[in-house]
Amino acid sequence: MESQTVFYELKVNGKTYRVDDVEPRMLLADVLRDVLGLTGTHLGCEHGVCGACTVLLDGLPARSCLMFGIQVQGHEITTVEGLAPDTARRFLGRTRSAMRILYIRHTHNHVMVPEAKPRTNSR
Repeated sequence: MESQTVFYELKVNGKTYRVDDVEPRMLLADVLRDVLGLTGTHLGCEHGVCGACTVLLDGLPARSCLMFGIQVQGHEITTVEGLAPDTARRFLGRTRSAMRILYIRHTHNHVMVPEAKPRTNSR
């Protein structure tokens, strides 16, 4: 049985990307890392608990390991690379040791959340 593939567009860090020939069930974190090459988003626990996969979705924190890439069409996604593109890319490119990778995974959530828009009470 052949699996169905789809294509769609995502707006990430202010740039529009075409995502081609992927399964509809592909997680956003996997699309960002494996298809778009934006490796600042990490997979830690794969349950949304650790925060390593946190991105900003329309300015609010969201766990990219808990949603499909196709679900976020029409929304603005900001990854850690979008916060400080040159600095993040240089730092992430030099990340070689397991200790640095572990540090990034556990501190990534603290980098993304302060940049998020404050939530408004909808009462």
